[in-house]
Parts: sequence; structure tokens; C-alpha cells
Amino acid sequence: MTAAVELIAAPWNLGLRPPAPGREPGTWRAPQALLSAGLEARLRPARTVELDRPPYDFDPQPATRIRNGVTIREQTLRLGEAVRAALAASRFPVVLGGDCSILLGCLLGARSQGHCGLVHLDGHSDFRHPGNYDAGSTLGSVAGMDLALATGRGELLLTHWPEVGRPLVADEDVIQIGDREHEEIPPVTRFTAQEIQQIGIARLGERVISRLEQRGLDRVWLHLDLDVLDERVLPAVDSPGRPGLDFSQLSELTSTLAGTGRVAGLDVAVYDPDGAYAAPIVDCLASALAPLATMEATRA
Repeated sequence: MTAAVELIAAPWNLGLRPPAPGREPGTWRAPQALLSAGLEARLRPARTVELDRPPYDFDPQPATRIRNGVTIREQTLRLGEAVRAALAASRFPVVLGGDCSILLGCLLGARSQGHCGLVHLDGHSDFRHPGNYDAGSTLGSVAGMDLALATGRGELLLTHWPEVGRPLVADEDVIQIGDREHEEIPPVTRFTAQEIQQIGIARLGERVISRLEQRGLDRVWLHLDLDVLDERVLPAVDSPGRPGLDFSQLSELTSTLAGTGRVAGLDVAVYDPDGAYAAPIVDCLASALAPLATMEATRA
């Protein structure tokens, strides 16, 4: 690893359904909760960028069947520019969400530097699109659609991007890790939660790296949806479930992948703040990214 960390706070909840009528999802509070729990001090970033919190619209927006779709496009372009700037400065962007809709901006920014794959850690496949649900009767929520949108499936509003077009990432360049679901998803490389229980984290890391080598992917974005963790260790997410990883497994896998030098940056999503869990999340990320923090401390 050769880049110092840049933290980018993206306090969004745009891609989630209201948990109750008139009540906004709480994930917008996650970036500040993690910073307050010491993440900045632990990672020693070269810079911390805090994006504004966008407004959450309870009603459908014009010309889209995606919840907050127009606002998500606007914010994706802003986040994409922030990620692009971090990478242009030879830094390692760590994007603190927010919900999974942040993935689109992360990939858009990463693509500004050229071809980029995706390692998608998530307790769900997030592959909902108009081909597998009735968009006419149901408002789509990007937090359950981010992988579909990233691979070019869905409304042009969130699949076609300036200078990149579509898709943000090809099916063949995606590795999905940790979902507990049984439905079919596209031809991506996939390691389910149940399979991970059988092979273990060390073997999983070997297989993921082997796939990256096979595809010739020297740049990938790492998406960490924290609901990939077992609900027994982290219930404070939008959609908790089991089985899943524990914090030490997530840290080990993240460290292993980042240590290859192939990871351009990562994002952290769907933590719905509870003070009891901010500390172990910070410990997990700080442990996984320790070499980057050490390097920045040496520079200072």
C-alpha cells in the first residue's frame, strides 16, 4: 500500500425506505458517530472531507420510480468528484456512509482513474431491478438495488454517467461476498455466508485474490455493507441477519485484500448509529487499515 487515507463523510439515508411513516432512516448519522468514536484519530487521514447531508423526500420524485432518485443522482456526482480528487492526490479514500447508494458515487470516482472492479461485501445481493420486481406499483430503494444499478440494470437516471456511460462495473469484474439469500443473481463471482462458514476467512481471501488475478484486475473498489456482519455482533444496521462475519473476520479479510495493493478505496455503509457499536466498528476499520495510518504518522 502506498497511499495515505482520505476520509470522506457522506451522511445519506436516501436509498432506504422510511422505517415508519414520516420517519427518516438513521444511517445519515453514521459518519459523525464513527468520527466521534475516534476513527479520525486512529486512521490519521491526510484530509477529512465532510459532504452536506442531502434532504430526504418521503414522496415520489418526478420522472423516476426510484425513491429520492433525482437527489441520489445529484449526490452521486458530488461524491464521485470527491473520490476522484482523493485518488488524483494519490490518497486512499475511505467513504463513510450513509446507505448503500453511496456505492454509485464511489465507483464513478474510481472510474475516473480507469478500469475498476468491485468487491461487494453485503449480507444481501442488492440486485433488485425492474426485471425482477414491479416498478410500476413499488417505489424502488437504491440500498437494495446498488449492485444492479452499478452493473447497468435499471433506470438510466442511475445507470448512465458522464464520461463513463454504463455500466460502472462489468458483471465479470464483480465479486459478491457474504449474502444469505438463495435467489439467482447475475454471473458474478459469489461467496455466500454459508459457504464462508465452510471454507473460512483465510481460504476466502485466497479465492478472492485468485479471481482478481484471473481477471487481471489491478484496481477494485471495496464495498463494506456492515450487515455482512452477523446480527449477534452488530444488530445496529438497516437489515440485520445471520449467519455472518464477526468483526475479526471482517478486519482480516479487509486487511488481506487491501494488502494486495489492488484496492483503490473502500466505503462503509448502513450502520444505524447505536453508541454501543461505534467502538468495535472503529476498531475493525483501524486494525484493517493500520499500515495506511502508520505510514501517514511517519510522514507527519
